[in-house]
Amino acid sequence: MRLAVADSDADIARCQPVMLELRPHLADRDFVAIVRRQQAAGYRLAYLEDGGAVRSVAGYRFMDTLCCGRILYVDDLVTRAADRSAGYGGRLFDWLLEQARAERCDEFHLDSGVQRFDAHRFYVCRGMNIVWHHFSLKLK
Repeated sequence: MRLAVADSDADIARCQPVMLELRPHLADRDFVAIVRRQQAAGYRLAYLEDGGAVRSVAGYRFMDTLCCGRILYVDDLVTRAADRSAGYGGRLFDWLLEQARAERCDEFHLDSGVQRFDAHRFYVCRGMNIVWHHFSLKLK
């Protein structure tokens, strides 16, 4: 089992099939180019590989905020459906917490779609609290 940050185009591309399970709207888009553009703004794409296959991926960034201080914000966290409940998501989640601590973050944050009940249960079991409502407004 290996945890790494996807820095090469090849590693980013290997993460795409797993990410599509969370973000299917990216299927017909240039995933590598999108990730590269986000990386220029601080986004990092991590993956957990086991047996030569990417099992779980996470997109995250470090942010400094007035409300919470320094945080690690998780944009994306997904494990392949076929690999759920095998411990991969938990290992990647714990690795993300280690990164937050290493960067001296005050808090660890993520948003989750209201329909993702299994994910919510996972986060609450990992000690996370539901503390905010997130609002959005589509502009296009």
